[in-house]
Amino acid sequence: MRVAVAGCCHGELDKIYETLALAERRGAGPLDLLLCCGDFQAVRNEADLRCMAVPPKYRHMQTFYRYYSGEKKAPVLTVFIGGNHEASNHLQELPYGGWVAPNIYYLGLAGVVKYRGVRIGGISGIFKSHDYRKGHFECPPYNSATIRSIYHVRNIEVYKLKQLKQPIDIFLSHDWPRSIYHYGNKKELLKIKSFFRHEVENNTLGSPAASELLEHLKPTYWFSAHLHVKFAALMQHQAMDEGQTAKATKFLALDKCLPHRDFLQILEIEHDPSAPDYLQYDIEWLTILRATNDLFNVTGSLWNMPENNGLHTKWDYSATEEAMKEVLEKLNNDLRVPCNFSVTAACYDPCKPHTQVQLVHRINPQTTEFCAQLGITDINIRLQKAKQEHHVCGEYEEQDDVETNDSGEEQSEYNTDTSALSSINPDEIMLDEEDEAEDNIVHSDVNTPSVEPSSHQASDFSTSFSDVRVLPGSMNVSSDDISGSPPGREGTADEAVELGDGKDLTEVPAKRLSEEHEPEQRKKIKRRNQAIYAAVADDDNDAA
Repeated sequence: MRVAVAGCCHGELDKIYETLALAERRGAGPLDLLLCCGDFQAVRNEADLRCMAVPPKYRHMQTFYRYYSGEKKAPVLTVFIGGNHEASNHLQELPYGGWVAPNIYYLGLAGVVKYRGVRIGGISGIFKSHDYRKGHFECPPYNSATIRSIYHVRNIEVYKLKQLKQPIDIFLSHDWPRSIYHYGNKKELLKIKSFFRHEVENNTLGSPAASELLEHLKPTYWFSAHLHVKFAALMQHQAMDEGQTAKATKFLALDKCLPHRDFLQILEIEHDPSAPDYLQYDIEWLTILRATNDLFNVTGSLWNMPENNGLHTKWDYSATEEAMKEVLEKLNNDLRVPCNFSVTAACYDPCKPHTQVQLVHRINPQTTEFCAQLGITDINIRLQKAKQEHHVCGEYEEQDDVETNDSGEEQSEYNTDTSALSSINPDEIMLDEEDEAEDNIVHSDVNTPSVEPSSHQASDFSTSFSDVRVLPGSMNVSSDDISGSPPGREGTADEAVELGDGKDLTEVPAKRLSEEHEPEQRKKIKRRNQAIYAAVADDDNDAA
């Protein structure tokens, strides 16, 4: 099965599909599936634009609305997760996943589906410690705090995914699992993104929650985006029992959709030839959703997941054979994802722009149908009810000018930055120009990573991690890691992907093109966010 993987899409669907069409003409045949690793930007209208956490100058309608209205249809089945630049009000309608347009499927806050026998899982958003243990309390209209916290990963989604026992073939996350850079060509990464050095050396770059999932799920492939650089790695997991074959995960992060950037990769993925060629629900995941239906929090209060510590009567919500059989019967033995997309908001009309479209917290009929069939409750209904009773959504309206973790609440067990309410979006790398190393991007291959890790040194991660992994022998960044690396290609890509202008990415020097018109003179780097995940101690003494 031929699968295309895209990095940060930023609403550029036309360009992505045009690039895929060109790759098909130059390649070995048609594509079966497109996977997008976040910042998809399913923007339907002007109101959706206002729900996207980007500076106003980056709020562009792009081309998704044409697929939403039916003017165009995605030429290949497209499955995506959310990132940190999304039309959050739109995606919030589909917490358990659903169609945002015909042939374009959102995995939800977290989700698992099957296509041609390939099991695909994912988690939306990015990690921020101060919101990790909160409930899903945000709803439109968002304020300056909730427009960002809405896309922060929560512990409940990670907890549900950690109930999975059956093997995962592909997993998607927007931000990278923490420490994954130690399993690839760290030297080349730091040549391209030298300002990552501090975080890499201190092992604070990336998501610790995603790192836990990587260690637990051990998928065959893991795809990410967010950091706007292509990077491949191979992580060899430890065998759980003696005599058991150790699993390995092939990791690939991709750039954002711009000319001459490595934003797309095409892979051959093994599949079951007898499996149906339509999208299917995953029975184990559905069973876990049903089992955890009562585990919910629609407030900004911190909470911990059940664990075997003597404080909870139940902590194992994994799917049993009996429970899966019961769920299958509820679905009449039909796991096919219904093609039940429906328009829930007015679509943008370039001839009749409406700048004052009202923001509404909508209940999506897809979610209503899914919850009724599975016997679970739509979190949005719970949220609306809680809002009516306690005004949950407005609980931070008077705190717009303060940081979300200055409320005196107990903090998360993970370390990351606490700049959630700065005037500059803290979750984006805001650069006017990147250094000249951008012109020497390494085109490594997910199947042939340049550096394979050795296993000699144990991790010194926080004890809050449920699993202790074996890291490569050297985690420190020496001067050799940012200089002296021989130029050239470290590996051979599965397939050279070309842009719509017909120029091969492997032949054209990589050059940054900003989202707006370039100034006449090149500017030096303006690192407005010194660390994507700053190593700020949370002073958390609580073992959550």
